[in-house]
Amino acid sequence: MNTQISFSKEQDTDFKKTLFRRVNQYFTDKGISRHFTPGMLAKTMVMLLIYFTPFILILSIPMPLWLVFALYFIMGVGVAGIGMSVMHDANHAGYAKNQKANRWLGFTMNLIGADAYNWKIKHNKLHHVFTNVYGKDEDINSRVILRFAYAAPLKKYHKYQHLYAWIFYSLMSFSMIFGDLSNRIRYRKMGITNISAKTYRRSMAWLIVSKTLYFAIIFGFPMIFTGLLWWQVVLGFVIMHFTAGSILSLIFQMAHVVEGPVQINPDENGNLPDSLIVHQLKTTSDFSRNNKLLSWYVGGLNFQTEHHLFPKICHVHYPALSKIVETTTSEFNLPYHVHDNFFKAFKSHVRTLKKLGRVKVDL
Repeated sequence: MNTQISFSKEQDTDFKKTLFRRVNQYFTDKGISRHFTPGMLAKTMVMLLIYFTPFILILSIPMPLWLVFALYFIMGVGVAGIGMSVMHDANHAGYAKNQKANRWLGFTMNLIGADAYNWKIKHNKLHHVFTNVYGKDEDINSRVILRFAYAAPLKKYHKYQHLYAWIFYSLMSFSMIFGDLSNRIRYRKMGITNISAKTYRRSMAWLIVSKTLYFAIIFGFPMIFTGLLWWQVVLGFVIMHFTAGSILSLIFQMAHVVEGPVQINPDENGNLPDSLIVHQLKTTSDFSRNNKLLSWYVGGLNFQTEHHLFPKICHVHYPALSKIVETTTSEFNLPYHVHDNFFKAFKSHVRTLKKLGRVKVDL
């Protein structure tokens, strides 16, 4: 993990200049901001309402237990929606031009139980820079039960992972919620946080306070203001996060752990063969680009290539930018991976899981 990794700095400068010039020209010609639009503001409100409205209904209206659990399921849809469509852009500094606005909107991550600061380390510093690099990108690092990297140890039971992976995918949001404290300590020991001791202590205090408030509200309020028993509240919580974890895991996996994107390991000196921008093209894939409803809900994460190239641009612009990226990569004979629809991407992910469960090294 602590090996210094270097990208090539001598390649693809013409491609980068051309691509960025065309993207800049697009915004100039349209006379629009790179950031949020009125539609983005409306979506933010909808996602927050999907999360908060069912909880308010549970607290305020007596109802059958099956309906309570159905509302917890809807809350899970809202948790995933906030994570993909609101928090994600904000913590990439792409939601708004004003960084204070991005910071506060990024805290919606804490509203759904996780921690914005930890997420920015794991996602922005590790995944976005070292995409599909085993040992650096924590999204593909060895999880013992699941194998997402060809460089990871191969166990006999991995040949069945395409069958049992879905159970563990549902635990994704649980791992964030309950793993934030240990991860904060681990990132500090690894030297990734790069903050003073005072700032670190303050961030730890905020983490503990925000977690305490979240659990007090999500568990305490239903027990105090409704007739629900403690185990019913816990089961509702589990339903909510099983739902969110399943959605989040599947969407993220179909961008990198599919056929097309490759896994590239550095040489013995820590050098990767490509420039950072070409590395992103080789390791990332789009899917379902013409599905407007899916694109709306997943916050443009089906335009993952555009997101990796322009993480600080709001996702509402990705459909238009994808045409520019596709044209430019074609002109420069560079890879651009796309799966036409959700089901093709899903099948590709299943085939990749099977291969990862059987092939020791494929680099």
